[in-house]
Amino acid sequence: MKLTLNLMEKNQKIIRTWKGWTTIENASIYEDMLINEVFPTVKKNGVDGLEKVSISTQKGKNEVEFFLTLQFDSIESVKKFAGENYENAYIPENAKRVLLRYEKTAQHYEFKKELIL
Repeated sequence: MKLTLNLMEKNQKIIRTWKGWTTIENASIYEDMLINEVFPTVKKNGVDGLEKVSISTQKGKNEVEFFLTLQFDSIESVKKFAGENYENAYIPENAKRVLLRYEKTAQHYEFKKELIL
């Protein structure tokens, strides 16, 4: 029974969240970079366990906040994406150039259920 439980936990879907901020002028550049460069490159590099990416924004007075939610099929896929120190944020150098600031770490949650209403 314990072996089965460990296998189930090992294959538990993981939600990774992270926030970064850009200037209003750089928001569309960063969004385009995420869609057309960052995540296609991640998939091309063999991170097959990245199942879904959600990009949300909130416009402030002088900046735009990006809230990213990534769904992985397992913690092993998260590690393949971000390395053994997977709590650290994954930010390519070209993305850092358009960000004002960003969270240094990402948050991880076990996915439980999704309700479509």
